[in-house]
Amino acid sequence: MKKMSLLLIVLAGAFLLVLSSCAPNAPNNIEGLGGTSWQLVSYGPVSAQQPAAPGVETSLVFGADGKVSGTLGCNGLSGDYNVSGEKVTFGALIVTKMACEEPQMTQENTALQVLTGTTSFVITGDDNKMLVITSADGRNSLTLAEITGQTPMPTE
Repeated sequence: MKKMSLLLIVLAGAFLLVLSSCAPNAPNNIEGLGGTSWQLVSYGPVSAQQPAAPGVETSLVFGADGKVSGTLGCNGLSGDYNVSGEKVTFGALIVTKMACEEPQMTQENTALQVLTGTTSFVITGDDNKMLVITSADGRNSLTLAEITGQTPMPTE
């Protein structure tokens, strides 16, 4: 009987260990960005931002589940993100591969370079929030305006 009880305890412990390793990331890993949607305002070198292409729909949605999705001019994108303080780390982004006209392609390519690896970010403003994401090397950034009045689309 003792051997059976010990075996059940060991199996239950192993089950809980496996279950906890499969749990989603803790909610605090997305602090400040989780559940927000943004529209591109400008992009490019930190000291010489280009305005976003006029008439081109853009969005960057940070899900409360640590997933990011959207479009930055041409193709759809999705992937994971993790926040630690004023840093956001993007996992490998999955991006569709359509070719588009200029300036959308340049806008998107620059934006995707910024959303690589660990970047810094800052959110400013009260009612009209702005998000600035700066590339790991500090050369390029994206400036985005919060999209209010709509619920962020769920990520897949």
